[in-house]
Amino acid sequence: MPITVQVLQDASYQDQQDLQKIYRDAPPWLFAPFSGDSGLIESSLADGSLIAGRFNDRLLGAGRLQRHHDVWYLSHLCVRKVTRRRGVAERLVNQAQEMASQAGAELRLLAPAGHVEAQALAAKLHLTLDVLATGRHSGPGHCSAILPG
Repeated sequence: MPITVQVLQDASYQDQQDLQKIYRDAPPWLFAPFSGDSGLIESSLADGSLIAGRFNDRLLGAGRLQRHHDVWYLSHLCVRKVTRRRGVAERLVNQAQEMASQAGAELRLLAPAGHVEAQALAAKLHLTLDVLATGRHSGPGHCSAILPG
């Protein structure tokens, strides 16, 4: 399935609806440090860190991509339940990795300790997983989470 990955800056009404569907079935730990899906979506759109996978004009998966000088961090990765296990998360990660590489940075995944989903995704894609404690959301030492697609 050909998935287009893009940085979302201006989300249409349909994009907003799709984002809510993407995060609807996510476990509560995925949203830390945000209060829920709305806080995560609003903050990520506001700071330009939201990337999404689109197929046939609909968003199927999304994540938060925080860009720093040498390292970019991908967190809060989630795929709509009905489209999981079809390579959407892997496509998002691969595109984020390519974007980071083009900027001369390394891509790392972020997740709180103890979530095997994040560990499995990092191992499968041969990426470094930074394990973080609960806190704010701007980089190392702060909490983010990943859910595989």
